[in-house]
Amino acid sequence: MATDSSPKSSMKFESVLQADVPTGRNGKHKEIVSQLLQDIAQLKTGNALKVPLEQLPDTKENIRSALNRATREKGMSVSTSSDDDFLYIWKS
Repeated sequence: MATDSSPKSSMKFESVLQADVPTGRNGKHKEIVSQLLQDIAQLKTGNALKVPLEQLPDTKENIRSALNRATREKGMSVSTSSDDDFLYIWKS
């Protein structure tokens, strides 16, 4: 029977079972994106959400990016547009 004669070094970091590793991401935009997804799901065909930019917790660009990641993950297709005051979101 062969034995491993290489010296053992201690690990700097703790190990855990892979099954115990949390999956999913609770990013800083989770609350607003979750609300937008709920509202999008209730949209009638041909309608768009009209979200006041002043009510967004971050820039419209960052919210669009977070929404894009979430909708791709869920296999949804949405489009967005904006003007000086509102972010518009609809099912595409």
